[in-house]
Amino acid sequence: MKKAIWFDMDGTIADLYNVPNWLPKLLAEDASPYKAASTIGNMNTLAKAIHKAQAKGYSVGIISWTSKGGSANYNAKVAASKLNWLKKHLGSVKFNAIHIVPYGTNKSTVCGGGILFDDEINNRLNWNGKAYDPSNIINVLNSLV
Repeated sequence: MKKAIWFDMDGTIADLYNVPNWLPKLLAEDASPYKAASTIGNMNTLAKAIHKAQAKGYSVGIISWTSKGGSANYNAKVAASKLNWLKKHLGSVKFNAIHIVPYGTNKSTVCGGGILFDDEINNRLNWNGKAYDPSNIINVLNSLV
């Protein structure tokens, strides 16, 4: 297995689905829910666990989708919003790679494997490596280092 750790964003570390009216806003090509999303879990604790994993030789990245059915212009805004969210909430983490790809992309074909944390069951089933529901991110990361 490749020594890499990948994080999805929406529903995994970013609480997009609890932003009021998130779906109607996304359908209207309003990127504000990506900016407004709160965190899932304590980002200081997550950042420390990521730093420890990187110190042990793991590369750490983001693999996240743009909005379903979004135009190219809108998806560029989504990507920018996600990058800003990461700077705001995990600014101390220097990610080895950040891939914000079209909705529905098989994430395994982009990243090649390693460990994935993703709330979407199909992404975990299609992953080439170990894939985990995000509920135990810290426990899994701490078991690696």
